[in-house]
Amino acid sequence: MTLSMVAFGLNDTVMKFVAQDLPLYQAMTLRGLIVMAFIAAVAPRLGGLSLRIPPAARRPMAWRMVGEVASTLLFLNALQNMAMGDLSAIMQALPLVVMVAATLFFGETLGWRRIGAVIAGFGGVLLILRPGGEVFGFWAVVAIAAMAMVALRDLATRGFARDISSATVAFYAATGVTASGFVISLGQGWAMPSLPQVLLLALGAAFLTVGYVTAVASMRVGEISYVAPFRYTSLLVAILMGLVVFGEWPDLWTWAGSALVVAAGIYTIWREAQIGKGR
Repeated sequence: MTLSMVAFGLNDTVMKFVAQDLPLYQAMTLRGLIVMAFIAAVAPRLGGLSLRIPPAARRPMAWRMVGEVASTLLFLNALQNMAMGDLSAIMQALPLVVMVAATLFFGETLGWRRIGAVIAGFGGVLLILRPGGEVFGFWAVVAIAAMAMVALRDLATRGFARDISSATVAFYAATGVTASGFVISLGQGWAMPSLPQVLLLALGAAFLTVGYVTAVASMRVGEISYVAPFRYTSLLVAILMGLVVFGEWPDLWTWAGSALVVAAGIYTIWREAQIGKGR
């Protein structure tokens, strides 16, 4: 999950940079085609690639693709219009949402201590959003919707049997995102990309391939409430890349809220270890 978050953060940096000069949905389509080729190339090492989905897996695959496509569209639009650090800080609510959803839909145990951590984490999200402040606007709502769709995607991943390879799941995700980007791009228009833009999109595709495969693998192994807090790595990557590449720096409230959310996540990891020891 940590590797996945670093890879996704680097991909986000590339896409935000390229989309300054290249139509967003064209960039999304070109990147997606390269990702599909990359996944097909590494599939033999990841359990193979099968385009036939067993009947039992079709429903979770459909829900996962809905979450994947919707979250990508929402997130990339928010990314174009928000600072990376602010957007990533809002997305830190995702592990909390996933942990709560796991108790509702998968029967995983969430004791009162971790419930307290979730409440504290949501308090941190409110500090980040500051309803009525500059951050809490239309694009913050778009970011929240993207976060909800990522939660749907991750929960749907739990519905796959182990005989369906992570490469197959990732390939279908990439196909859905690429197809949706292409359809929307027909209305937005295309521009001739430069060689540096193509190379950057290939680099972003490499990062996204790593992110896809590791995200699928991490959500299929272990308890969701333990794996999810490692997503907080993405905040560090977003803040660092936002500063280095775009000159963005989060304000004090974003730092304070992020610290509270991350602290809640770290506590859940520690508490999980205690439960594992029978304490």
